[in-house]
Amino acid sequence: MDRAAIIGIGQTKAAGQRKEVNYAELVYPAVVAALEDAGITIEDIDNIITTSNDFWDGRTISSMATGDVSGGYDRNISCVEGDGTFGAFYGMCRSLSGSYGTTLVTAYSKGSESVSPYITNAVFDPIYMRSLGLDMVSGCALQARRYMDKYGVTEEQCAVVSSKNHRNALKNPNAHLQLDLSVEDVMKSRMICDPLKLYDCSPVTDAAVAVVIANEEMTKKLGKRPVWMKGVSFCMDNYLLGDRDLAECAALEKAAKQAYAAAGISDPRKEIDVAEIYDAFSYQELMWTEGLGFCEKGEGGTLAESGATGKAGDLPVNPSGGLLASHPVIAGGLIRIAEAARQIRGEAEDMQVDQEVRTALAHGVNGVAGQSHCVWILGKE
Repeated sequence: MDRAAIIGIGQTKAAGQRKEVNYAELVYPAVVAALEDAGITIEDIDNIITTSNDFWDGRTISSMATGDVSGGYDRNISCVEGDGTFGAFYGMCRSLSGSYGTTLVTAYSKGSESVSPYITNAVFDPIYMRSLGLDMVSGCALQARRYMDKYGVTEEQCAVVSSKNHRNALKNPNAHLQLDLSVEDVMKSRMICDPLKLYDCSPVTDAAVAVVIANEEMTKKLGKRPVWMKGVSFCMDNYLLGDRDLAECAALEKAAKQAYAAAGISDPRKEIDVAEIYDAFSYQELMWTEGLGFCEKGEGGTLAESGATGKAGDLPVNPSGGLLASHPVIAGGLIRIAEAARQIRGEAEDMQVDQEVRTALAHGVNGVAGQSHCVWILGKE
């Protein structure tokens, strides 16, 4: 079977507001950086995948805003509306199809030009749920409370995650929030939606990212520092919140199991060297850590307290600071892939974990309260 690899990465500095640039101007530097990182030009790219969202952009066919600067002229170009990990999945499939050797995948968000509660309210069922005023934060607050009540996870344990990830971001030059927060600082921050406090929630961020994916033949021809895609899978859960137990993450468990099987991983806690997890809220790092099989159900909080989810632990999680430090919706998951790839290359600079990274996990989410998950296993070989 043919393989695919990441051969180029480009990312912009994340910020709370980028008024000085439009969508195209935000994406272009990431594209240029990814091509330069791969040591190629746009002429070496066979096709383009743009990742965007009409609701967040405030326009229909939002992908058209960045097609040209992504190199789409005179090339096959398509789009994915959702998290960047799903865009990369489509890009990988195209590179493995036999029709295209190289694929450029871009993702971006200008959350500062959006009103998040209105946009995420539109995710909910228009007949029964939308009129209740639910949005991403309140929907995830329901999940946080259910998870904490079922498994005895405390607000303090979630605060440990927030403190750890914000401090990790101090070493990330691309991070939006770089804060030296204590657990007490998190606990004292204002309540947003019980039990989620200000520092339990990710910020609204503007940023863009691009990666170049190549099949095995083109990787051997062009790739200088390839990061191989060892196993990838995604899975979706029920749409309606009331149709699933919010304390569980069955879709993540299934996606992880399939990705591990493809990568030949039987013990993820021991065989994965670093993980970049989609932590839009502090409790989610604990839930997703459990769903990925790094610990048993309900043990995520204990791991947080012991430091095992931090850089000094046996499994570093989100050494970049994760989404709690920078959350450009749509681009967030693809940035997790980029950060995991940097760790494998040994190019994460001050964020580089202590042990050698041969295998890394990256994770993305679509929908409210983890409706769908995409899990990537990346490796040196």
